[in-house]
Amino acid sequence: MTGFCACAIVGHLWIVPEANSVSTRADFSSGLQKLRSGCAAQPADVLAVLSAGSPDEQEALRQAAEDTLLHHCGADVQLRGLIEFSNVCACDCLYCGIRKGNRQLPRYTLTHEDIVGTALWCVKQGYGSIVLQAGERRDRRFIDGLVDVLHAIKSATRSERLPDGLGITLSVGEQSRADYARLREAGAHRYLLRMETFSPALFARLHPPSQTFAARLECLHALRDTGFMVGTGVMIGIPGQTLADLAHDLCMFAALDVDMIGMGPYIPHARSAMPDDWPVPPVATRLDWTLRMIAVARLLLRDANIAATTALQTLDPQGRERALRCGANVMMPQTTPPGVRRHYQLYDGKPCLDDQPEACAACLAQRIAGAGRRIGREGWGDAPHFARRTAGPAGGTAAATPPS
Repeated sequence: MTGFCACAIVGHLWIVPEANSVSTRADFSSGLQKLRSGCAAQPADVLAVLSAGSPDEQEALRQAAEDTLLHHCGADVQLRGLIEFSNVCACDCLYCGIRKGNRQLPRYTLTHEDIVGTALWCVKQGYGSIVLQAGERRDRRFIDGLVDVLHAIKSATRSERLPDGLGITLSVGEQSRADYARLREAGAHRYLLRMETFSPALFARLHPPSQTFAARLECLHALRDTGFMVGTGVMIGIPGQTLADLAHDLCMFAALDVDMIGMGPYIPHARSAMPDDWPVPPVATRLDWTLRMIAVARLLLRDANIAATTALQTLDPQGRERALRCGANVMMPQTTPPGVRRHYQLYDGKPCLDDQPEACAACLAQRIAGAGRRIGREGWGDAPHFARRTAGPAGGTAAATPPS
């Protein structure tokens, strides 16, 4: 954790004031200076910077985040070939297009051969890493099959360029500690488990009673204990969400000292279970808040990997490029076979549904160049944050202790 006052933690929660109490230009300037310099920032400072209102303030925040990124991570954008290998899900999150309760959705699971074949295609494209993403399941068949796939990918992709095979990020939800250990041993080394919100009240509104905030938070601790590089993230612009809620999310990223962040705007799905009378913030607000969240997250966790997510492109054709300029440094080219890709829509309007993987790769290369950045070609593209976090005192920075 960098430059954050841990005494501000109360239990699991940071005490974040309401937005209207820290809305002055002086508060913004002071907060930005603290975050840039690594001084002990308070939650009020985070909210003040996140509340940047004027164009001048927003540009100052963006520039500070970009400068921080270039200093700590360099100009490279790390690519992860995204393989959405199953839309079968045991969860029933209200907002999600592939939730269990969506009976109209055709379900699919890619074969072992299809997944490994797609991974090999990613190697030929020069990618050093992939993301294996699916709906959440905890049954033995699913876990056993995934373990077999991990072993096969590692074995098939070893080369002089990748002596340990492809780097693998998993995003398959809540699992037991024992299963996390099996997946880690099989070859996955990064894991993304999005909380979607660190507000227990908002979490409860968005999920059935069987899915609890405490259980999901405990999974983040279990992943860390297992040795994974740990990533999490939130939705931005959830009905009823405030800037104070989002500032709290940022404070929790810092308290948990995460290695990776993946977050994007809330976008409704026509077959979700979200009540119709929950007002959704305007597109411009959700886009603006998301870019600010990326920028402040970069200032808080300077050498973490932060994704420019596909959902941003749904709201703005240049959304992912704008995220890169706000401090993001990871992009995920779509490599899911086109024949099933349309059935993995967590939200409406997902781009690139019919594009061939080669077209997606070329498109992202153009977007990255257009943002003044370059594609990272060396190895797995892991976050420097993880090496620093796990080095301890000998590495110059002790790993922060997350709230328990």
